[in-house]
Amino acid sequence: MSESVQALQDLKPAKEFFIGIDSDGCVFDTMETKHKECFTPMFIKHFNLQAVSKYAREAWDFVNLYSKTRGVNRFPALVRTLNLLRTRPEVVARKTKVFDTAPIEAWLAKESKLTNSTLAAEVKGGNQALATVLAWSTAVNKSVEDLVYGVPPFPLFRESLQRMVEKADVIVVSQTPTDALQREWAEHDIAKYVRMIAGQELGSKTDHIKLAAGGKYPTQKMLMIGDAPGDFKAAKANGALFYPIIPGQEDASWKRFHNEALARFFAGSYAGDYETGLVNEFEAGLPEKPNW
Repeated sequence: MSESVQALQDLKPAKEFFIGIDSDGCVFDTMETKHKECFTPMFIKHFNLQAVSKYAREAWDFVNLYSKTRGVNRFPALVRTLNLLRTRPEVVARKTKVFDTAPIEAWLAKESKLTNSTLAAEVKGGNQALATVLAWSTAVNKSVEDLVYGVPPFPLFRESLQRMVEKADVIVVSQTPTDALQREWAEHDIAKYVRMIAGQELGSKTDHIKLAAGGKYPTQKMLMIGDAPGDFKAAKANGALFYPIIPGQEDASWKRFHNEALARFFAGSYAGDYETGLVNEFEAGLPEKPNW
C-alpha cells in the first residue's frame, strides 16, 4: 500500500460515503500498553526522572490517556507532561531538574510533520538540544515493536468495518508511525478493507481528512471515528461528523456503532441531536486539568 501525501490527495471517491478511523485506543486496545509499558519507562529513563518516577507516570498517563489531550502527537505530549511535572509541588520539593522544553517548542512551532525522521534531520543539522528527545522517541518505537503485538481489534469492530466498506471509502487517520499501523492492521487481516493507512508522516489528522476527502464528498457524508478530542477537532475542522469511541467504554461504543450509529449515518439521520448527545457523553469523561 503506497502511503504518501500525494497518494492521499489523489484518492478518488469509489463509494458514496467517507469514513476516517483512528487506530490506537479506537480500533485496538493498545493505548494502555503502549503508554504504560513503552512510552513512560523510556520517558523516565531518558529524561532522568527516576527520583520522581511516580509523578512522572501520573503526569504522562494524565496527558496521554485520561485528559483532553488524549491521543495527541508524542512531541506536544512530551512538552505538556514536562511542564506539568515542572510545577508539581512534589517534584519541586525533591529539587528534580526537569528537561527544558524551549528547544522542543521552537521545533514544534516551525515543523508541520512531527516524526522521528524530521526530528533526526533537525538534530543532524546541529540542534543537539533535541538529541535526548530523539533518543527517547527512537527507544519508544523499538519498545512498541518489541512489546505490542497480539492485541486484536475491539469486539464488533471487524463486523462494523465490513459494513462500512459496503457504502464508504474508509481510511486510517492516525498520529502513530505508519510502519506500526501497517504492522498492526496486517497482523489482524483488516488492512485489506481500507483504501489507505495515514500515519504521522503524512501530517496531522486534520490534514489527512482534508487531503483524502475535502471537496470530494458532501460533508454530511463524511465521518471520523476516534477516541480522543483531537479526532473530534480534526472532524469538525473539515465539516465532518464525529463518532466517539469513549475511553473505558470501548466495547459498548462499538456495539452502539454496529447496532445503530452506522445505519443512522448512512440514512442521513446521524447529525444533530444524536451526534451532540454522543459528543457530550464523550467530553464529560476527559478533564482539562489534573487533580493535583
